[in-house]
Amino acid sequence: MTVRRGSEETDGSWPSQDRDQAPRALSALLEDSVEDLYENAPCGYLSTLMDGRIAKVNGTLLRWLGHRREDLVGHRHFSDLLTVGGRLYHETHFAPLLRMQGEINGVALELKAADGTRLPVLATSTVKRSEGGEPLLIRTTLLDARDRRAYERELLRARQEAEHDRERLQRLATTLQRTLIPPAIEPVPGMEAAAHYHFASSDEVGGDFYDLFPLAGGGWGFFMGDVRGKGADAAVVTSLARYTLRAAAVSDPVPVRVLANLNTALNQQVQEDEPPFCTVIFGLLTPEENDPGFHVVLAGGGHPPAMLLRADGSADYLPTPGGQLVGVVPDAQFTTATLDLRPGDTLLLYTDGLTEARTGDAGERYGDEALLDFARSLAPTSAPGTVGAVTALLDSFGEGLDDDTALLAMSVPTGER
Repeated sequence: MTVRRGSEETDGSWPSQDRDQAPRALSALLEDSVEDLYENAPCGYLSTLMDGRIAKVNGTLLRWLGHRREDLVGHRHFSDLLTVGGRLYHETHFAPLLRMQGEINGVALELKAADGTRLPVLATSTVKRSEGGEPLLIRTTLLDARDRRAYERELLRARQEAEHDRERLQRLATTLQRTLIPPAIEPVPGMEAAAHYHFASSDEVGGDFYDLFPLAGGGWGFFMGDVRGKGADAAVVTSLARYTLRAAAVSDPVPVRVLANLNTALNQQVQEDEPPFCTVIFGLLTPEENDPGFHVVLAGGGHPPAMLLRADGSADYLPTPGGQLVGVVPDAQFTTATLDLRPGDTLLLYTDGLTEARTGDAGERYGDEALLDFARSLAPTSAPGTVGAVTALLDSFGEGLDDDTALLAMSVPTGER
C-alpha cells in the first residue's frame, strides 16, 4: 500500500528515524505498564515472607482496605487482615494446605478493612522457591467477591421462593444430605468399622453427621454429632462442623482442642434467630505398638455417651460428664474419657434419634436403659454385627422413629475370625 505524506509517497513503513525511536519508546511504555499493572490491577496483590509477614502490597488492596503501605509492609501478617473466622480457617486449612501443596486456588475468605467493614474475597496463593527448591515467599492474588456474595444471597432468596415445589425440594434435600455423610467408611488397619444413617424425612435435610479418617503418624480420628434443627440452616452448620473437625484434627488432634476449635468456628457464625450449635463426640484412635488393639481418647460436647460392648459379654456407657454443647458459649468446657479397645471389644456411637424413638401409643421413649439392655444382649459382637442389630431395632420402631439417626461402630477382631 502506498501512503502519501505531504509531497512524499511511502510504502506505509516507519521512516528510518522513527523506526530507531519506536522500540525504545515501546520498551519504556511496557516497563511503566508492568509497574502500573501491579499497583492498579483490578485485583489485590500481596507478597509475604514464609512466616506470613507482609513484604509487598499493591495499591488496589490498600485502597480496598483503607490502610497505608508503611503500616503493613514489614509490620503486619496476612492473617492480621482477616476476620476472626477467616484467621481460624487460614490457620487450620489454608496455610497447612499451602505448605503441603505449594499452591491453593480460589479459597473464599473475608478481609477486615481499617474501618471495620468486611470484604469477601477469593484468594489464590503460590509459594515462590529458589533454584534449589527452598521456599522464599508467598504470592497471593485477592479477587473482590462482593458481586459473588450478592449473587449467592439472590440464589438463596430464589431457593426460598421455590420451596413450594415439593418434588424439587425433595431432590435438593436428598442430594445435599448425601454430601454431608461419607459415602463409605475408610478401612482402618487392624479394625472393623461399620456405619448406618436413617433418614427420617425425604423433605428435610437432617443435622446428624459422622466420620472416620486417618491422621498423621498412624492415628485415626472419628466423630459423631447432631446439629440443632433441620433444613438448609442445619445443613450449613453440619457442613461447617464436619469440615472444621477434620481440619482441626489435622492441625492438632487432641480431642478437647478439636472441639474447642469447632466451638470457636460456630461462635463466629452470625444468624438472625438462634446461634448455631450441636452436640459432638470426638475420638482419637492410636494403635497399640506391641499388642492388637487401640488406645482411645474421647471428648464429649453434650452428646449421648458412647457405649463399649466388651469381649467378656458385658456392656456399659462411657460418659463424658460436664461436656457442654458446642457453639453456645465462647468458652465452652469439654471433658474426656479414655479406654483401651481390645480384641473382641466394640465401641458404638449414635445420635439421640435412637433413644428418643417412641415405642408405644402413649408416646414412651425407648430410653438409655433399654439401649443398654439391648447392647448387653448383643455382646460380644463385631462392628458390623452391632450396626446390623441396631439397624433392625430402628426398623422395628416404624413411625415411632421420627428423627434422623446415625450409627458408627468400631471393633477389634479376635484371632478366631
